[in-house]
Amino acid sequence: MTATFWSWDRVGDLLPTLLEAFVRITLLVTVLGSIIAAVLGLVWAIIGRTAPGWFARPLAFVLDFIRMTPLPMHLLLIYHLTTWNALTIGIVVIGVHYSTYMAESYRAGLEAVPRGQWEAARALSIPPVRTWRAIAIPQALRATLPSLGNWTIAMFKDTPFLIIISVPEMVTRAREYGGDHFAYIEAFMIAGLIFLAASYPLAVLMRRLEKRLAY
Repeated sequence: MTATFWSWDRVGDLLPTLLEAFVRITLLVTVLGSIIAAVLGLVWAIIGRTAPGWFARPLAFVLDFIRMTPLPMHLLLIYHLTTWNALTIGIVVIGVHYSTYMAESYRAGLEAVPRGQWEAARALSIPPVRTWRAIAIPQALRATLPSLGNWTIAMFKDTPFLIIISVPEMVTRAREYGGDHFAYIEAFMIAGLIFLAASYPLAVLMRRLEKRLAY
């Protein structure tokens, strides 16, 4: 039996529990996972552009496989193949999973760098590492920042999948509270509002940044 009414007393009792889970798990996974995804995504994009075909093609297949298969499958696979704790698995797996999406954003950004700039760098005998660091990567980042922000929001919303490997993130806590107190409506509504309050400002910022970069 579930409650069919709203209780502010339950909201007051529930809110500290959800906020604690949000800060300790949901936010932690999102921040660390997005760092992993952003760094690895850039690495994949650079390798895809510079590595020989015998290496780049198999890597592209692996990245496509990760990107085109469900995140819960990856979580369960690594959970049963390793002895890592569940939270570490969640951070690493969600980071690697989203790195494949960010790699595509970086790839598009790198392709937007004018060909003439690459040729000019070679003509001036600028070392490749410096070309990447001073010319290509800054321009690619400028072009891909809105996209990277959107992928971070998507990652944030996917953190509830960690429930399948027993990570007590915010939605898990909401479900537990709802079951213990027959307050599913309050529990899931408050969890949803916390997600909205955290992600909406970032979404607005990304839209404004995208418009600004378009000019």
